[in-house]
Amino acid sequence: MTETTQPRTPDSRPTGGLSAQYQPGEVEQRRYENWVSQGYFTADPASDKPAFSIVIPPPNVTGSLHVGHALDHTIQDALSRLKRMQGFEVLWLPGMDHAGIATQNVVERQLAAQQLSRHDLGREQFVEKVWEWKAQSGGAILGQMRRLGDSVDWSRERFTMDEGLSRAVQTIFKRLYEDELIYRANRIINWCPRCLTALSDIEVEHTDDEGELVSIRYGDGDNAIVVATTRAETMLGDTAVAVHPDDERYRHLIGTEVELPLTGRFIPIVADEHVDPSFGTGAVKVTPAHDPNDFEIGQRHGLPSITMMDERAVVTVHGPFQGLDRYEARPAIVDALREQGRIVAEKRPYVHSVGHCSRCKTTVEPRLSLQWFVNTGPLAQAAGDAVRDGRVVIEPAELSKRYFAWVDNMHDWCISRQLWWGHRIPVWYGPDGEVVCVGPDEQPPTGEGWTQDEDVLDTWFSSALWPFSTMGWPEKTAELAKFYPTSVLVTGYDILFFWVARMMMFGLYAMDGVQPFDVVNLHGMVRDGHGKKMSKSFGNVVDPLDWIERYGADATRFTLARGANPGSDVPISEEWCQGSRNFCNKLWNATRFALMNGATVEGDLPPAEELSAIDKWILSRLQHVIGEVDEQFKTYEYAKVCDTLYHFAWDDVCDWYLELSKPVLASEQGENTRRVLGHVLDQLLRLLHPVIPFVTEELWIALTAGETIVRAAWPAADKELIDDAAEEELAALQKVVTEVRRFRSDQGLKPSQRVSAALTGLGAVGIDTHEPLIRSLARLDAPGDGFTATATLAVSGPITVDLDTRGTIDVAAERARLEKDRAAAEKEAAQCRAKLGNDSFIGKAPEQVVTKIKDRLATAEADLTRIAAALEALPSS
Repeated sequence: MTETTQPRTPDSRPTGGLSAQYQPGEVEQRRYENWVSQGYFTADPASDKPAFSIVIPPPNVTGSLHVGHALDHTIQDALSRLKRMQGFEVLWLPGMDHAGIATQNVVERQLAAQQLSRHDLGREQFVEKVWEWKAQSGGAILGQMRRLGDSVDWSRERFTMDEGLSRAVQTIFKRLYEDELIYRANRIINWCPRCLTALSDIEVEHTDDEGELVSIRYGDGDNAIVVATTRAETMLGDTAVAVHPDDERYRHLIGTEVELPLTGRFIPIVADEHVDPSFGTGAVKVTPAHDPNDFEIGQRHGLPSITMMDERAVVTVHGPFQGLDRYEARPAIVDALREQGRIVAEKRPYVHSVGHCSRCKTTVEPRLSLQWFVNTGPLAQAAGDAVRDGRVVIEPAELSKRYFAWVDNMHDWCISRQLWWGHRIPVWYGPDGEVVCVGPDEQPPTGEGWTQDEDVLDTWFSSALWPFSTMGWPEKTAELAKFYPTSVLVTGYDILFFWVARMMMFGLYAMDGVQPFDVVNLHGMVRDGHGKKMSKSFGNVVDPLDWIERYGADATRFTLARGANPGSDVPISEEWCQGSRNFCNKLWNATRFALMNGATVEGDLPPAEELSAIDKWILSRLQHVIGEVDEQFKTYEYAKVCDTLYHFAWDDVCDWYLELSKPVLASEQGENTRRVLGHVLDQLLRLLHPVIPFVTEELWIALTAGETIVRAAWPAADKELIDDAAEEELAALQKVVTEVRRFRSDQGLKPSQRVSAALTGLGAVGIDTHEPLIRSLARLDAPGDGFTATATLAVSGPITVDLDTRGTIDVAAERARLEKDRAAAEKEAAQCRAKLGNDSFIGKAPEQVVTKIKDRLATAEADLTRIAAALEALPSS
């Protein structure tokens, strides 16, 4: 035998340079840097390929990668990588948001540590400080995106305050202003007394807080009327009491006046149809300057608006409460009213919804303020119509109702913020009341008395331009021509109303009715493995960077994607991430095994007539899987994509095909199987690449010697390779092996322990040629002299397996073990039934958690049936 034909020892077999174990830390940075340096993610607007584009929801410049980002980016990256492999010219455009309030707070805290405030520096110098901070410390999340594997086009990275985007902001502001879609007015807005700025709705977090509900009697005798409030201090700003015009209790009071306690003022009692007569006493105090609903009542009835506290929530009206903070004034006013006998009822604690600043957690104060607003009426109408007429599709479709509920009832949007960091409002005021809006190519007015508006624009204003401003708008660029409208927006349903609706309004307006994206793909919020919301107070917050460090980026991504059903919340746990790491290891070991046994991708696949039933089966299964994954990606069912590929890789390829092929691979007649194995792994790695890019790149290059899997063609199902007969044949083989293995497990037999068995009926289903394989996989010996069947398995149809288990089982010990297992299964079933029978639990738990419990119940019931059969099958002694 020549040296070239001698069989290789295990240590001498080729492994394509793969180490014995997969170490993500040794692969991920090296592979990512190569992808970027080779320009694999750089989009070419001159390409003749069909376009696919995504603009990344810009993370805050102050932020770091949290688990919500990790989910969002995993999905976007999976779609981007998929489309590259399918032959699209892909632009996944990255960038950051300047995060007005958050960033200003960070720099102000640094100044405070030096005993300085922004006012000590002045506006210009403070803004310079913020830019310095961004250059030195901002954007940490961009490096974290690299660790996750984001295949973004870094050459097109944008920032909401870079020169181009600033030009876009000025341009659209002026257009909206000239079209009378932007105006300045006194309106009720959300105000943070700590940050000293107006807030958008998304910057306000509502929680159920304990407070008080105080009922106060205004007036005396027949003219007395009782109102209830959670903010007693605001009564100092009351200018009316409102009742429903049809409320018989108060009809005689409508049009009269009542004395406002503690003030000496008299205020009117007005009739307003928006008052709910069944709520409380049916009478409401009206404070137009400090409540949005009261403001509307005030507008309808021409009521004055009295501002009774300043921007720091300190009482300003003259009297004994002037100078008190709102929380000091509240009990002082209640005490004073109590002394006058005007407190009718007090309820403490009274739990009610309270808005808080999302940045500093200070309780938000509704406040009448002179601000800039967007007239959203016509813009919101267009945003709703774009979904109604099908230009934009919301996935899942059932969330469209939430979208319409928002855009069809949208209030005008307050866009001014009392900050220094951000896009300064491009409006100048003259000495004689002149107002001039200045565009990007225009010079602001000069001369004595001209000043620019002090406020900056809401961060969401510039973010709303993101899909088109990042591609060069208002210029007509090659990027806009190629990649706008973008293909899909991936984001959480929690900001459907705030960010998505704003992008729709501005995109349709700026781009002449062309939508900013074709599809809005909404995912849920990430929750823990029990379905609970992640919270620091619960101690269940997951740091994705910690998981990446310990388990690898691929395992982290696979865990997140495997829980991502359209529109549903995503449960995850560390145990699942460990399972995902094991899956990556399984792929690694399978590919090493294949390479060591000569798997190849060279040459065409052998013709079907030359293939074994086992090879035909795995090729047929592969075609089904390709088709399933294609459909699942089309419907954004990432969890199903992962589940389909997980079971194909782990069950079909590793547990069955590799085991069934080992005897052939060890022989010199295994050439066809080595080619099929190479093909199957090649295709499987391509299918998995969008979700787990690093390990698939390493393995695919080792297997194929190709340049990169990033640019490899996406698999296409070949109907000619679907072989129903081979699938039926292998299903029968698997049924026999599975039933024997289940019996062995139930009887407590060790995996290595062999049992004598007689197999009958194999020929009737055409698998008699596989008997040696069946015996090898099920650890069955041929029956010898003295064989006596102590157990018979009726597998299916004519197939039976007679086994001689004498001397292999400690019957008493096995019976005790099975009884213990039965008790555990009964307990599990009882717990699941109790949860499923609890209407409160069913009403609150996420759908996937309920489904998981149903699956647990089904498993427990199946275990009980199996254990009962195993006990029945035990010998009597």
